[in-house]
Amino acid sequence: MKLFTSRYQRFRPDQGAPVRTTVGAPRFPLPYDLAGFARVLAPSYAMLKLDEAPYRYIYVERLEAAGVDVIADDLAAIADVAGDERLVLLCFCDLSVSPPNAWCHRRMFAAWWQEQTGQEVPELAELPEPPAPTLFD
Repeated sequence: MKLFTSRYQRFRPDQGAPVRTTVGAPRFPLPYDLAGFARVLAPSYAMLKLDEAPYRYIYVERLEAAGVDVIADDLAAIADVAGDERLVLLCFCDLSVSPPNAWCHRRMFAAWWQEQTGQEVPELAELPEPPAPTLFD
């Protein structure tokens, strides 16, 4: 299984299977179907009001409590249902336009996962948008 992160608006189906990691579902139409919901990776509603330091502390504590094996099993189950070993963990944060000190739970998870497993979790949101078709395409 290979993990990536991105945001809902930048995901493209050729990148893998899209997985929700947010406490709330998108309220805008998605041009693709979600492959699953990684509930264990989602923050709580209460966490959304916190500054980065307490948020990070609570979030990492939650990941530690669940553990790598439980998280890996949950993600593997989503990959099995999706029929794709590439999972793209999605949330709402646009890290490409945020200040350099921007933070997001998907990148917190990526850092934690790499620390625990040695597996890098690349961010796909920085990939260029596909070119818009022209009249001559």
